[in-house]
Amino acid sequence: MEQKTKIHAEPGKQEIVVTRDFDLPVALVFKAYTEPEILAQWMGTKVAKLECQSFGSYRFETTDPMGNVHVFSGTFHEIVPDKKITRTFLMENTGFEVQIEYLDFESVSESKSKLTMHMVFRSVEFRDKLLQMPFAFGLNMAHNRLEDIFK
Repeated sequence: MEQKTKIHAEPGKQEIVVTRDFDLPVALVFKAYTEPEILAQWMGTKVAKLECQSFGSYRFETTDPMGNVHVFSGTFHEIVPDKKITRTFLMENTGFEVQIEYLDFESVSESKSKLTMHMVFRSVEFRDKLLQMPFAFGLNMAHNRLEDIFK
């Protein structure tokens, strides 16, 4: 089955572009990224902190099947409702360095929208390391859950 979330990573570049078309209005997709209760559902994570404002921060905690806690954190730099989020993203205690993410939310029609995530890494090495993980599969599954929440 083809994944709806598309990952584009040009060889030798320090970026990944993720696109996803949703059968949801843009306001609902944006809400799924900015409301803790909804975000926790589709991300499958504990939302320890979520301050959706310029220079607010966030912290997500996920426990794997072996009981290890994985922490993801960052700072919001710009939030424009239903349009864009600019934030940093860090997988703590992993050896990965912080990355910057530009999330653009686009209304395609009254009931459809598109999300484009432009992720920029410090090096090609870190970008490629992420691509070797089940990143694409996990993000596609999470986006499928996001869509299912509102149906």
